[in-house]
Amino acid sequence: MKQLNNKEIKEICKKLEEQFGLNELNLDYLFFLNNDNKIFLINRDYLRLNFDLLRVNSFGLYFGKIENTGIRLSVSCTQLIGKKAIKNVLETDNKDEWLNGKDLECDKKLFNWHIIKSNDDFLGCGYCKNGAVMNFIPKKK
Repeated sequence: MKQLNNKEIKEICKKLEEQFGLNELNLDYLFFLNNDNKIFLINRDYLRLNFDLLRVNSFGLYFGKIENTGIRLSVSCTQLIGKKAIKNVLETDNKDEWLNGKDLECDKKLFNWHIIKSNDDFLGCGYCKNGAVMNFIPKKK
């Protein structure tokens, strides 16, 4: 796990602003990136620990993953910052289908990452392409 510096955090915030219109994020956390490009947030009180002595793959809140196409937000992250998003938010009445890992239909003109919302609930993030929102929540068996 690598702790991100202020410049790297600003780059992530800039991508979030471009993708979702999130321009006033006040995330007073430490940001970490693992070898799989997954971003984790952790409270600043953890600065007291010596991370060099710890061998971990993850800790804190899973924020999202840096993909070639942008940042794929975790379900927890969409619940944390979703209310501040002003673009690329997709409303759905198919909450159960989404939470069971099924893809949703969308306008064929849509592309990119979208925050999925049902009423006041933020359900995660999916990638719109060719009239479908690709779901990254594991399918229910």
